[in-house]
Amino acid sequence: MNKLRCLLVFVATFLASSFPLAAQTAAPADATATAVPVPSEPSARLSPHETISIRLGRSLVTVTYGRPLSKKVGTTEVRKVWGALVPWGQVWRMGSDEATTLITQVPLVIGRTDVPAGAYTLCMFPDEKGTTKLIINKQIGQWGIPYTPAIQANELARVDMKKDTLNTQVDQFTIALVADPATGGATLKAFWETTQYSVGITVKK
Repeated sequence: MNKLRCLLVFVATFLASSFPLAAQTAAPADATATAVPVPSEPSARLSPHETISIRLGRSLVTVTYGRPLSKKVGTTEVRKVWGALVPWGQVWRMGSDEATTLITQVPLVIGRTDVPAGAYTLCMFPDEKGTTKLIINKQIGQWGIPYTPAIQANELARVDMKKDTLNTQVDQFTIALVADPATGGATLKAFWETTQYSVGITVKK
């Protein structure tokens, strides 16, 4: 129990120091993340950051992430996103700056994968012709890149994501947690440019 309490203190301290303007949510008592020392930032943040959450039953699921723009910083140049700024066939930090963090107070099922209550890093593996994957990793607290073999060794799962085409252009990368009345859970959506990737989330029974 002492080890778990230390982990909760780490998660709370990391989020409070990294995202002072974002809404904060305490980590669950049975967190399972592998905590690592927070490294000094290799460079200044280039993007705004946001924390989003959804209540599933009596518990919260929270995601904190950086929100890059397709428009190149300091210019009017609009960059190609998928297949260029975000290369196909490579792990992407699913945002910018620090690694994207998910905290859940209850065990979840993401796609078809059981995810114990705790704190995780989320990444994506975009695939142009195949199925894009959501990567759920037990190591937290790192800068978003590089995705080293040591970090990869802590993966919990890679989950299939559904791909859809949007009717309007989205300039800023966005993650949303949208309630799904049909399942009593939610859908995690990640969209940018004219492409949306999504995966279902339910509370494990």
